[in-house]
Amino acid sequence: MIYTDQIKRVVREHYAQSLQTGCCGAGSACCGIEPAGDLALEGPALGCGTPLGYAELRAGETVLDLGSGAGREVLMAAREVGPDGHAIGVDMTPEMIATARENARRNNLSNAEFRLGEIEQLPIATGSADVVISNCVINLVPDKNRAFAEAFRALKPGGWLIVSDMVTHGVLPDAMRSDLTAWAGCVAGAVDVQEYTAVIERAGFRDTEILARTDAAPGQVFSVTVRARKPRS
Repeated sequence: MIYTDQIKRVVREHYAQSLQTGCCGAGSACCGIEPAGDLALEGPALGCGTPLGYAELRAGETVLDLGSGAGREVLMAAREVGPDGHAIGVDMTPEMIATARENARRNNLSNAEFRLGEIEQLPIATGSADVVISNCVINLVPDKNRAFAEAFRALKPGGWLIVSDMVTHGVLPDAMRSDLTAWAGCVAGAVDVQEYTAVIERAGFRDTEILARTDAAPGQVFSVTVRARKPRS
């Protein structure tokens, strides 16, 4: 049996190491997102989808990225919302936060901010974000109910959640879910796609919709992009 603190330790170490290797290792499901245009970025481009592509951001909005890594999507969002907007990234890996802050400085994006913290206990005021995004990160979180509850809390009424993540057809074998390396590789923490959307709705979200998905046979891990809304009342 593995425990939450073991998973978090291995994931943190794995992604800190990715800053030296340039990716997240062989067998990972969350590598290979292309660099963001003309942004000058240090650190790996990690992800399994393009949640920002569905966010329809507007000038002046506040965007929150759960598990922001080296800051790629936060910086892209900061450009989209403009100087009157705000883009915030939260990540539990200190090395990633330091790299992301340097990337913001390099790109002269003063409306991008990075905070050290865990998704299950976000260092964010209640009702402060217009949009919450995440890219191939929630699968790494042992307590997904708490993660989506925190995303719900952080959003303003009427705000949108857009997440790209790894899910499964069916339940993974116990041996896989007990493999710490597979947790860090965005595999062992994946849950059945129907359970994934059910967790989102249990947190209070509505209008849940799968926007994109890759193909996979039963028992395999695949990527989805999901959008859901926090009700206005």
